Amino acid sequence: MNRKITLSDELRGLVETRMKRTLEGIEETLKSILKNQSITVEYLKEEIQSLEKSFSFLSQKWNLELLYILFFSGIVSFSGLRKVLGVNSRTLSDKLKDLVKNGYIERIVKSGPPIRVEYTLTEKGRNTVLLALPMLYYSSGIPTQ
Repeated sequence: MNRKITLSDELRGLVETRMKRTLEGIEETLKSILKNQSITVEYLKEEIQSLEKSFSFLSQKWNLELLYILFFSGIVSFSGLRKVLGVNSRTLSDKLKDLVKNGYIERIVKSGPPIRVEYTLTEKGRNTVLLALPMLYYSSGIPTQ
């Protein structure tokens, strides 16, 4: 069942106002750091390159989708994730292992019989979802007020 999540105009306005304040705060902080510290262009380049690995990992097929499903659903079984995504078991297993290894999700084994495996977000995963949402929102071209 595919349901589209929509925001009322009033709620959308509140979310956009909060995101705008957050972005302005981040920009102000970064400008202050750059002004008060002697940071070279080479240093900034190195910092940005160090972030590329994370961006590359998160942009791989299924990774963000898995994080958002877990964010909105809480704890989800392997079969539940497979059903929602419509992905084969091997691909899903590989993606989940990578997300666990990188600290975005936690694998929970429930004793049986039968033994069940469930997944949930870690704090890193939750924060990644919350930070990625405004970026995806703004980059999607959705008109803002």
